[in-house]
Amino acid sequence: MTARACVDLAGRTSWLIKDGVVSRGPVPVMIGDEIDPTPRGTFAVEWKAEQWTSREYLTQMPYAVFFAEGGIAFHEGPQDTSSAGCVKLSHENAMAWFEYLQVGDQVQIR
Repeated sequence: MTARACVDLAGRTSWLIKDGVVSRGPVPVMIGDEIDPTPRGTFAVEWKAEQWTSREYLTQMPYAVFFAEGGIAFHEGPQDTSSAGCVKLSHENAMAWFEYLQVGDQVQIR
């Protein structure tokens, strides 16, 4: 296994992996809806921003870890509303994902 972060869309959970073993999680996440689904597949972390504002939706995306085309990222966000395709985490978990994941790390979304 080469992924450093995984997301189970059906279960709305995510976890971090270190040396082939789950090191944090699974934790609850909010994902995209039918209109703006979270993409499935294997991706690589492209870049990170501790404080980011979505240019398209003008919403804050703290602790953003971008991994897919179209600005799709792990980031801190409310757990009671769907995202525009991103994977939203609680404050504590978003900080952990941001600290752990580095550019080039593999992310699997299933």
